[in-house]
Amino acid sequence: MKFRPLHDRVVVRRIDEQSKTAGGIIIPDTAQEKPVQGEILSVGPGGRDEKGNLVAMTVKARDRVLFGKWSGTEVKIDGEDLVIMKESDIFGVIEGKASVRATA
Repeated sequence: MKFRPLHDRVVVRRIDEQSKTAGGIIIPDTAQEKPVQGEILSVGPGGRDEKGNLVAMTVKARDRVLFGKWSGTEVKIDGEDLVIMKESDIFGVIEGKASVRATA
């Protein structure tokens, strides 16, 4: 099944962070934080401004993005856990090789 979000929404697959600390300690699944980075799978056509003109999205499919820990709505599509969120919930696009970890 294909899913295409509407308006200024995106579909994101969370990218799991490493389950091992820098010191080599393995973190069990129950103690891990939700990943705060993901890959965009699909984007909507964009939102509308005050005059009704279409405002194009600034992110695209396959972008790696950073977003809030509690952003979006978690859904399961074809057995895969995904997150649907507004483009405004995305903090930025990760370019190149970067390791991002949420801190309290």
